[in-house]
Amino acid sequence: MTVTAENTAAPVELLSPELVADPFAGYARLREQAPTLVGTMLGGPPMWLVTRYDDVRRVLTDPRFLNNPASVPDAPAVRTTIMKRLGIPSDLVDYLDDKLMQIDGDHHRRLRSLVSRAFTARRVAELRPRVEKITAELLDRLAEQAREGEPVDLMDSFCFPLPFTVICELVGIDEAEREPWHEWGISLGSPTEHRERIPVVMRECVDQLLEVIARRRVEPRDDLITGLVQAQEDDGDRLTEREMVTLVFTLVITGHETTTQLLATSVLALLDNPGQLALLREDPSRWPQAVHELMRLGPTQWGVPRYPSEDVVLGGTRIPAGATILPLILPANTDPRQFEDPERLDIGRDHGGGERHLGFGRGAHYCLGRPLALQEAEVALHALFTRFPDLSLAVEREQIPWVLRPGVSRVERIPLRLV
Repeated sequence: MTVTAENTAAPVELLSPELVADPFAGYARLREQAPTLVGTMLGGPPMWLVTRYDDVRRVLTDPRFLNNPASVPDAPAVRTTIMKRLGIPSDLVDYLDDKLMQIDGDHHRRLRSLVSRAFTARRVAELRPRVEKITAELLDRLAEQAREGEPVDLMDSFCFPLPFTVICELVGIDEAEREPWHEWGISLGSPTEHRERIPVVMRECVDQLLEVIARRRVEPRDDLITGLVQAQEDDGDRLTEREMVTLVFTLVITGHETTTQLLATSVLALLDNPGQLALLREDPSRWPQAVHELMRLGPTQWGVPRYPSEDVVLGGTRIPAGATILPLILPANTDPRQFEDPERLDIGRDHGGGERHLGFGRGAHYCLGRPLALQEAEVALHALFTRFPDLSLAVEREQIPWVLRPGVSRVERIPLRLV
């Protein structure tokens, strides 16, 4: 059966209190209601929400579904519309457009090739000793805090600083320049709560990155920013100044935020499932597979919008060329048509040789930082639960709520007792 937008129910508000408070139950209701629904976010233009695994995977991999609305006549620029509604000045809007996720074809391949060398399997393997050292130092600090008798907040003391430190070192943000990034990430991550701060945050962030790039022109180092500067100097047509700022901004923000929340949701999931945690303690070789299962049930709620270059049919719904389609990752990753007992954490679940879930996306825009995120999660979680075998929540489980964060399940605090 083919349906149209005119005869569907009222649009789903993606940042509704119901979905934020309980994303698993909320997205499950949407998925079982229909394979496609009309939704909206922050009063932006309507878009088609795709809820089931096979359809979501198709949207992520079929080249007819484009990331750049400018590539499709009459496609609405949802992201740009929302940013303008948040009051971001027009000269800064383009900096917030993720150039890796908002473009297609040769342009996308050109920019991706410039940053992909920082995330190769070999480069990530070389980073492992540094990840282990940072992890050990953070756990030492946790132990010091615990000796004072008060609960520790795992978010501020561990989940955030580990991936943030790693990505800053990789990209080239010096320690003295990192302090404001935490606040910038919080403001940009919760736009409805920090609407007035966002224009100021963006101006501060862009100004800092322009200064860092200028310094690397005269003081090159072994970091990604220097590599981008050299690529621009070798061939100015390959990379503009604005593209460089946007790439660095995107890598720092997305390079820590998703992993921060993966660590947080994983700790909660393992504390909620002590039997699964016991299996990992008995056999630490299970950790790499466990991280995939934790990512399946982890923080990613939805991907970036896609725009079909021609009329398509998804789940019985005819969607016209240029319409906005949002692939919903969380309901796809918990679709009973693909996963048995899908909302149950099962560290032994077969992920088809590595990865059946869609937490890192698929296709041409498959997450560049996937190897690093998996490594950080494996190292951090194994070390945390080994160092503190008796850690437990210092509050009732229901006192740790989700908070508003477009596209990602976000935890604000995890108070723990370590002994």
